Amino acid sequence: MSLTQKVDSQFEIAPVAEPRIVPMRTYSNVAIRRGRRHNEEECVFMQSVYARCCGIDVHKKLIVACFMNGKKSELREFSTLTSGIKELAHWLLENDCQMAAMESTGVYWKPIYNIFELLEIPVMVVNAHHMKNVPGRKTDVKDAQWIAQLTQCGLLRASYIPDKEQRELRDVVRYRKSLTEERSREINRLEKMLEGANIKLSSFVSSLTGVSSRKLLDKAMTDEGVTEENITSLLHMSMREKTNVLLLAMEGVLTPVQRQLVRAILNHIDDMTRRIEDLDNIVKEQMQKYEDEIKRLDELSGIGQTSAQIILAEIGSDMSRFPTAGHLCSWAGLSPGNNESAKKRKGGKTTKGNKTLKSTLIQCAQSAVKNQNSFFYAQYQRLVVRRGANRAKVAVAHSMLIAIFHMLKNNVPFHDLGCDYYTKFNTQSKVNYYLSKLKELGTEVLPVPSVT
Repeated sequence: MSLTQKVDSQFEIAPVAEPRIVPMRTYSNVAIRRGRRHNEEECVFMQSVYARCCGIDVHKKLIVACFMNGKKSELREFSTLTSGIKELAHWLLENDCQMAAMESTGVYWKPIYNIFELLEIPVMVVNAHHMKNVPGRKTDVKDAQWIAQLTQCGLLRASYIPDKEQRELRDVVRYRKSLTEERSREINRLEKMLEGANIKLSSFVSSLTGVSSRKLLDKAMTDEGVTEENITSLLHMSMREKTNVLLLAMEGVLTPVQRQLVRAILNHIDDMTRRIEDLDNIVKEQMQKYEDEIKRLDELSGIGQTSAQIILAEIGSDMSRFPTAGHLCSWAGLSPGNNESAKKRKGGKTTKGNKTLKSTLIQCAQSAVKNQNSFFYAQYQRLVVRRGANRAKVAVAHSMLIAIFHMLKNNVPFHDLGCDYYTKFNTQSKVNYYLSKLKELGTEVLPVPSVT
């Protein structure tokens, strides 16, 4: 099977016109320059790691590629259509490219990476923050040259890109998370609309989307409304004791326009609920091989099945790609930043990382600190006094991710250190400290000898 047939078998597309390929000037100098002058004497030459490499500057409609072979370089432009990407892949294969590098620009790098991965072309996606160009030298051509030079000298670090199956699973899980958040915002809009009509239903029920709440709202939008005769039939048995207060809460006035708006919001909530259920089935089907890992993560306080699915979709089950737990925490954006000057440690914000994983773990930490018999509760109580609630929750999320790393790497169950973990350290010093404080208050207490 030829190269074109191999790609076409994976991507069924209609034939398109050949992309415009513009041969550019050939550059012989591969040195990384410093200073404002460009004389040969002021160039810093570094040892080449790749003899043949390519730097790719990706845009929505245009790809600028700089191929470097030793001290010579060639620049070409390609279209971002599939035919243009295939032409770029042909060019790199013909020149036996050892490594191609490109920025992680939005979603534009994904189709290029997918085709390169299919054709087994070595490629790395690099964080744009790690390869800033020299100020005042910003063009597409110079960007591609700069990426190629950094690649040739081995100065770029590849970002973690999972395999295609996990990337597709990520897309489904992230879309489900977005729909869940949007449904929560829509429920808040519903509550705001009801408050404007002086319907205080949310003050007496736990959820506006519950079965009894929906029946009350549907009845309130009719001409009959909620009355003493029909309210009993609308409530669940467990809510019958609230009949009187719910009847008073539903005495608001809904105008015809407000009824239309409330009905539109409820239809939108129902539609998103159905979509989320469909996505749940897709995720459940695709994550059958992670059943053991999901059960293991479910043992942690604050982590449920949905949260475990999101975590595994983001990091996978193979921890060999992360050298240590600290590398995983830094990649997730849960590690403190470095900000030190003149031997003084200043406040450092958490690093940027995987937003989906970071927000999910912080939500799990908010639930975990409510369990008073867990280590996470003890850690939160220890930090919240002097660091604040938000920083304490981030620290708990950091500890949870460390535990997840070791559980997945060593294939071991979760072992909670207990809520008395910190009280076991330096017991005698703590006893002496509190005895001295009691003595200062005028109370003499004799220490009880410890039983061995």
